[in-house]
Amino acid sequence: MRTRFTQSSYTIKEVVGIMDAVYTAVVTANGRDGRATSSDEHLDVRLAFPPALGGDGQGTNPEQLFAAGYAACFTTTLGVVGRAARVPTGEVLVTAEIGLAKDASDGGFALTALLRVKLPGNLQNETGRKLVEQAHAGCPYSKAIRGNIPVELIVE
Repeated sequence: MRTRFTQSSYTIKEVVGIMDAVYTAVVTANGRDGRATSSDEHLDVRLAFPPALGGDGQGTNPEQLFAAGYAACFTTTLGVVGRAARVPTGEVLVTAEIGLAKDASDGGFALTALLRVKLPGNLQNETGRKLVEQAHAGCPYSKAIRGNIPVELIVE
């Protein structure tokens, strides 16, 4: 991983050295007990430590925001995979559970992920499970955390 501190502005491609981004979300936050706002002003949320971490819980937290993004992205990817396989997925619900756990390797914190994928009745079979596995292989969030965060998939 490269870290660059600079006074100039660079594009995400210049800094990270990846392919051209089709879309880049820009959000600024001032800590777990503050605010997060997007450059387009569609996102403006109060951030707060959850009670489990000694906070008042009067705002959202990074784990909830990550869970929302992961669940939405996985659901969409599952639909794309289904269409490519010519299998109608119908209404799919994905519940992401993002845990903040103690990291035994350094004493800090690490994330865990569990995705509960609720498939309609016609997909509660091997075909549905295969679509979920394909979605996990292709979902940008799954790709981003692969090898870094343990992910468990539960098909319901």
